[in-house]
Amino acid sequence: MGVGGMAEPRFGPAGNPDSFYRAGYKSSTDMPAWLRRLGLTAYEYQCVRGVHIKEDTARRLGEAAREHGVALSIHAPYYVNLAATDRTLREKTRGYLLDSLRAAVWMGATTVVFHPGSPGEDRAAALERAARTLREVLDAAGEEGLDRVALAPETTGKVNQLGSLEEVLALCSLGGNVVPAVDFGHLYARSGGVLAGKEAFAEVLRAVERHLGRAVLTHLHIHFSPVEFGRGGEKRHRTTLDPGLGPDFTPLAELLVEWGLAPTVICESDGRQAEDALVYRDIYRRMREAGPGGVRGSP
Repeated sequence: MGVGGMAEPRFGPAGNPDSFYRAGYKSSTDMPAWLRRLGLTAYEYQCVRGVHIKEDTARRLGEAAREHGVALSIHAPYYVNLAATDRTLREKTRGYLLDSLRAAVWMGATTVVFHPGSPGEDRAAALERAARTLREVLDAAGEEGLDRVALAPETTGKVNQLGSLEEVLALCSLGGNVVPAVDFGHLYARSGGVLAGKEAFAEVLRAVERHLGRAVLTHLHIHFSPVEFGRGGEKRHRTTLDPGLGPDFTPLAELLVEWGLAPTVICESDGRQAEDALVYRDIYRRMREAGPGGVRGSP
């Protein structure tokens, strides 16, 4: 339990880290037990190259996750582009997201994370197209009974991608089961390293609450990892072992404790996403143990 008796955040990796394979494992269905032994309680299954998981495998993964207390989410294919000008490409996007939602239902995942797409030259027009496409996906998901799973547009790391915090929150304002996936590493990279530190992170959390309410903020889906960036934003994900790279998780951990938040924190570090998830979990626990009893503040 966390501050004031609230549940503490869940921490876990995006995909299978190198150490999982070095230990002799091959199947993602072994991940929940492996994560439980490490003390991690979340796992984001990667469908970034396409939704290829079979229903039987997905159901076995879900059973293992429930047995070991691991919360599941899915990252949808990178090919998603809600803002594509070509109708055929938008239809493919619709299919990728619906396939991801079906897999999520099979395994009992709560959230499907996706990148909104590429804006082209007119970001405002692109955001309008993205909203229309997402509404079509929501309508189709409702007809299939897939709307129990949240769709989570993610803040993206490259400036030329659709996925600023404001754009993500605008997509979430459509209604339905749409929530943000806030990637602090990506926001840090988009800003050229400016969006870092406690007050900057607090502003992100306040914006989420203003637009979507306290319940969404409390159980926010977060991505966090060190990111190398250049003039155009994100270059690649790195690890906590790489010196001099941000953002620092400590200020966010302080906010989670002070405001009594219980998000899912998914780590996307390159190859050691489970190990770095443990680093972040331990920072959070140190902040919790050092902090005052109960919730000290709020957004």
